[in-house]
Amino acid sequence: MSAGDEIVGYEVAAVEEWIRDNTQGLEPPFEWTRLEGGHSNLTYSLKDQNGNAAVVRRPPMGEPLPKAHDMGREFSIISGLGPTAVPVPIAYGYCESPDVTGAHFYVMSQVDGKALFELEDAEEYLEVEARAQVGLSFMDVLAALHSVDPDEVGLGELGKKEDYVGRQIRTWYRSWEASAEGASYDDPDLHELHGFLEARRPEQGPARVVHGDYGLHNCLVNNKGELTAVLDWEISTLGDPMADFAYALNTWAEPSDELVNKENAPTLAEGFLGRSELIERYESRTGCDLSNLPYYISFNHFKTACIVHGVYARYMQGQKSTEGVDLDYYRTRIGVSIELSKQAASELS
Repeated sequence: MSAGDEIVGYEVAAVEEWIRDNTQGLEPPFEWTRLEGGHSNLTYSLKDQNGNAAVVRRPPMGEPLPKAHDMGREFSIISGLGPTAVPVPIAYGYCESPDVTGAHFYVMSQVDGKALFELEDAEEYLEVEARAQVGLSFMDVLAALHSVDPDEVGLGELGKKEDYVGRQIRTWYRSWEASAEGASYDDPDLHELHGFLEARRPEQGPARVVHGDYGLHNCLVNNKGELTAVLDWEISTLGDPMADFAYALNTWAEPSDELVNKENAPTLAEGFLGRSELIERYESRTGCDLSNLPYYISFNHFKTACIVHGVYARYMQGQKSTEGVDLDYYRTRIGVSIELSKQAASELS
């Protein structure tokens, strides 16, 4: 029944019966194969006796945090974006009843392609000549997403439309302040950045669907360098597309970067475009005014510093095991993120 280890989180017989009765073109029993990635959601590839394939996805075991791992939300997003130019899997069905397998789950098509997590992925999967196309396609897809009017695709209630960046700044600054004592680590530069980002916040344009974690780790790419699908929409919401764009740029490592947490990034492989070329592509596709881009770059590095600071505090307070954990790495990453935020902010001064 499974090509690998024990199937975790699914009552196999009940799920297969539900899929048979509520989707078309899939005939159990299935061969189940665990897929990696996806923010700890339990994701499996399913293949039936006729060679038809699909993917099933449910939250991790245990009690999820409020609003976390919302399968119905993810299913609504890929359903809404399905008719657009944004490549997403086909939404087959959503099971609202936890009685079937202990949690909500949904089924979608399996898309050919490979997610690029590490340098070796890019070097082994893509010829050098195909790597520039990855950057172009990466930007084309993001531009397509940001051109979608959420109201027109049934996603107008996905989240609050106003003051996306302002709400994020306040949330993550409160997180920093709450973690400072437990982390035994504070930094006056972070507080100065908070004041700067609040004072210089640009006026937001029309709200768009923002992915929230748009990077090559959440995309599938074919061997021609074209994106075939964008995955893992669980933290997607409505917001400022410029923040989403800047986040994507921050994930795109270059050899000249201070490579903390990006030492093995796929975009370090020979042939990948640089961030300046990605910026040109996005601008040409959207026509957006990018004069405030350094602000959004700074904001995203500020946010990263606050997120990592919270993780570091939980280690320091004994809330997470430190076995095998390099705590100096976390301190360094916080400091580098603050410095990168300052550098970007200085371009607006």
